Amino acid sequence: MPEKAANQVKKIAYACEAGVGSSLMGANQLKKLLKKANLDVSVIHCPVSQLPPDVDVVVTHKGLAEQARAKAPGVPVVTFQMFINDPALKALVETLSAGNPVVG
Repeated sequence: MPEKAANQVKKIAYACEAGVGSSLMGANQLKKLLKKANLDVSVIHCPVSQLPPDVDVVVTHKGLAEQARAKAPGVPVVTFQMFINDPALKALVETLSAGNPVVG
């Protein structure tokens, strides 16, 4: 599984199927969690088919994980099941806050 050191995570892509709707709310929730934790990490929101090459971590619904891994090989992919208040987002922020590597 790909791994990224916490201090190397500067850009997270919150990837969805089409780029609109509830995933945008999830991306905003992640931004708020990172800000509250005083982490200087940017979050972009994009369709999984348009993941940029400079992304450090991908956050996506479990149903899109394989697409994300194919589009961004070597990048950790963190999956969630619920678009709002999924524990995976909080766990990601806690991992980064603790300085632990992101594995996915």
